[in-house]
Amino acid sequence: MPSFRKRPVIIEAERVGKLLNEIDTAGRAALPAWVEDAVAKGIVELGAVSLRVKTLEGTMIADLGDWLIRGVQGELYPCKPEIFAATYEAVDGAS
Repeated sequence: MPSFRKRPVIIEAERVGKLLNEIDTAGRAALPAWVEDAVAKGIVELGAVSLRVKTLEGTMIADLGDWLIRGVQGELYPCKPEIFAATYEAVDGAS
């Protein structure tokens, strides 16, 4: 059976808890522009302790601790922290 390696790509991602905390303390203006745009378009709905994210696979819930990822074509999707840690690593200038 053939084997394949995932191509290295750089994505943008934010922790759901960090996003929700920024809303609580500073208002929506503190959100990253790509998240604010998704909220304005109805792709992301902000809740008290989670986000609802409209994806190609349907609406998914991103809970506290999960990551919200913006993929290479601008698509948004939630990712559990264990999967994120196994799949992604920080690049220079990222924290």
